Amino acid sequence: MAKKPSWVVDKERAKRASAAETVWLFGLHAVRDALANPVREKLRLVLTRNAADRLGEACWQGAGIEPEIADPRKFPVPLDPGSVHQGAALEVKPLDWGSVESRCIAGEGRPLVVLLDRVTDPHNVGAILRSAEVFGARAVVAPARHSAPETGALAKTASGALERQPYLRVRNLADAMEELKSAGFTLLGLAGEADAVLDPVLESLPEGAAIGLVLGAEGPGLRERTRETCDHLVKIPFAGTFGSLNVSNAAAVSLYASARKFS
Repeated sequence: MAKKPSWVVDKERAKRASAAETVWLFGLHAVRDALANPVREKLRLVLTRNAADRLGEACWQGAGIEPEIADPRKFPVPLDPGSVHQGAALEVKPLDWGSVESRCIAGEGRPLVVLLDRVTDPHNVGAILRSAEVFGARAVVAPARHSAPETGALAKTASGALERQPYLRVRNLADAMEELKSAGFTLLGLAGEADAVLDPVLESLPEGAAIGLVLGAEGPGLRERTRETCDHLVKIPFAGTFGSLNVSNAAAVSLYASARKFS
C-alpha cells in the first residue's frame, strides 16, 4: 500500500482533532449561560420537555439554535452516568480566551490574576472560576497539560462563570509567570509551610499593585520551578494546632484578601 502524502496525514489529523474538540455542557444554569454567550459556538441543544419549559423558548431562540426534545428516560447525550444534567445539555466548541498579554496584562478590570499549578479537579477549578469572577480577577491561568480542561462538570460547578471569566490554558506555566513579572505583577505562591503570612505581604505592596496568586494541587502543592518563579511564598494563617483549606477555598480567601487592595 502506497504511503499517504504528509499533507493528507496532516489534514486527517486536523479533521479528527476538530471533531474531538467539542464539550457537552449540562445543567440548566450552565446551558442557559452558554446560550446567552454570543461568542460561544453552539452545535447541538438537547432538552427534555420539562427543561425546555423551565428555560423558555426565548432562551434558545436568542442563541439561534433549535432544541431536540428528548425522552428523560433515554437522554441521548454522551454524559457520565452520575451527571446531574437536569434534562439540559448543549454541545459547544471550547472558548478561546486569547493570550496572557491580551487578558492578564492589557485586560480590563483589576490587575489580579490566579495561576493554577496542575490543579486537575474540575470541581475545584470551577469553584475557583466562580470566585475569580466574584472578586474581579482578570483571568485564571493553568497549563494546557495536567490541568482541568473545559468540561461539563467544570462548567456546572462554575455556575455560569465559565462563560464570563477568562480561563487561559498556556503551554508553560513558568513562562507565563515570567511574562507577568516582566509586566509588573508580583507573584504570591500559596504554600502552607511558608514563613510569610498573606495579609502582611499584601499590605507591603503599593496600592493598586498588580498581583498574581499562584496555587498548587492539593497534596503535591507548587512544583519547584513554580515556587522559584514566585516573588513571595505566603500562607493563610489558621487557628489551632494544624489545619488546611482545599485549593478552591484557599483561592477564595486569597482573592478576597487581594481584592481589598483595589477598593
